Amino acid sequence: QLQLVESGGGLVQPGGSLRLSCTASNFTLDDYALAWFRQGPGNKREGLACVTSKDSRTHYKDSVKGRFTISRDDMKNTMSLQMESLKVEDTGVYYCAAARSWGGRCPDSAHPSEYDLWGQGTQVTVSS
Repeated sequence: QLQLVESGGGLVQPGGSLRLSCTASNFTLDDYALAWFRQGPGNKREGLACVTSKDSRTHYKDSVKGRFTISRDDMKNTMSLQMESLKVEDTGVYYCAAARSWGGRCPDSAHPSEYDLWGQGTQVTVSS
C-alpha cells in the first residue's frame, strides 16, 4: 500500500517555528510533485506550497510566502515544511500530498483533486 505519513505537528506560540516532515512508504517520491495543504477550522483544504520533481522549483501561497519553506530529499524519500513566524491563523490540520499526473510539475491549480496521494494529517495549533 502506498503511504505518506506526516510528523512534527503540535502546539506553538505565535511567532514560533515548527517543522513538519512527511515520509513515503512502498513507493519513491522521485517522479512526484509534492505539496503541503492546510485545513483550518471550518475551512476548505488549501494548498500552501509545492515543489517540483527533478529541479525542486517551489511555489507558495501568498499568505505563507517568506515564512514557510518546502523541501524534498529524494534520497531519504521525505519532504518537509519549515514554518517560521507562525500566526494564529496558521492553525489547522496539515497534509502532505503527491501528484504524478503532471509529469513532476506542480499542478496549475492548487486544488486537492490534482493530487494522487495523501497523508493522514497532523495538527498544528498556534496559540498563546
